[in-house]
Amino acid sequence: MSDLKQAALAYHAQPVPGKIATRISKSCNTQHELALAYTPGVAEPVREIAADPANAWRYTAKGNLVAVITDGSAVLGLGNTGPLAAKPVMEGKAVLFKKFANVDVFDIEVNTTTPEEFIRTVEAIAPTFGGINLEDIAAPHCFTIEQELSKRLDIPVFHDDQHGTAIIIAAGLLNALQLQGKKLEQVKVVCLGAGAAGIASMKLLCKLGLHHENIRLIDRKGVIHSGRTHLNEYKQTFAVDTSERTLEDAMLHADVFIGVSGPGLVTPAMVKSMADRPILFALSNPDPEIHPQQAHAVRDDLIMATGRSDYPNQVNNVLGFPFIFRGALDVQASRINDEMNIAAVHALAELAQQPVPDEVLAIYGVESLGFGRDYIIPTPFDPRLIEHIPVAVARAALASGVARKDAAIVT
Repeated sequence: MSDLKQAALAYHAQPVPGKIATRISKSCNTQHELALAYTPGVAEPVREIAADPANAWRYTAKGNLVAVITDGSAVLGLGNTGPLAAKPVMEGKAVLFKKFANVDVFDIEVNTTTPEEFIRTVEAIAPTFGGINLEDIAAPHCFTIEQELSKRLDIPVFHDDQHGTAIIIAAGLLNALQLQGKKLEQVKVVCLGAGAAGIASMKLLCKLGLHHENIRLIDRKGVIHSGRTHLNEYKQTFAVDTSERTLEDAMLHADVFIGVSGPGLVTPAMVKSMADRPILFALSNPDPEIHPQQAHAVRDDLIMATGRSDYPNQVNNVLGFPFIFRGALDVQASRINDEMNIAAVHALAELAQQPVPDEVLAIYGVESLGFGRDYIIPTPFDPRLIEHIPVAVARAALASGVARKDAAIVT
């Protein structure tokens, strides 16, 4: 671990500090080009935009620029580190946007103490951007922040810890259920973790067909049931009438476990008590709720996913957010809605069922890879992601009426 620490620190410090920079996208090597880039030439697009704000998409970088914004209140698994310490993560997010979908990013770390201050800050700077990616903001404030900004702004606002995680979970789960011969409408799902990711995932799965009464959402106090008091409005939505109180109770005969909580919270005995052909998504990172070796030791009919790259079926948000924003930006969407999220789910699930290109096999050093227990979701370096996901998202934006531009990419 000390070797990884030193390598990571060196990577971030050398040859220059940080991971991102800006570049000039137009030639500026002559007096004439300087006159076009700045005064007097720059006055012309200023006049055009003042006359019609939509011209900002034509004459500035707004249409390919996303803000990755945090208050540092829920950074990775490190907790409330504060905004400055969150900057390496936000720069990392910028790298992924650019690497996988050629989306430019400014990372912004906001030193605020209340959701209201954060909302006002983002609202004030929003004209700069074509989209807002909220990141590492603690629940329940993250729900309030996203909802209010979505109302106030005419560009997409997307909290990746909510919707990005939910989309990848849903895509993998649809495929796992198909392989296990089960239907979403009929399964019992246990979700350990009632924060942003857990609640958003359950909401999305309900939109896809999961029945509310078949969900057992679990927080630090146990199962969220109808007899509990002092639940916030987001948890209250998932309170069910059940005699189950503990994780152990809930896992009995469960078809699906989704963990977005902490390491080592699930025991082999709990896995053994699940229904036939169970599905486990143990997504706590870097250490899952239960390690695959432990789970497979007690069940040979299991499909399992983690958040780690060294096990099969990695649930990784990079499969989603760069391509979702790419599709939204390509049609100048005013928001990212349920229809676009669901389109991304189905596009990801369908891609995993197609033959895997040789270049992906080479990257991962394997001779074969195909739809099955150890491959329920595409890998992050699959070059087909940029071809499939943005198109599906853009088409959904057009069909749902939130697109301002009929981009060639979707025709």
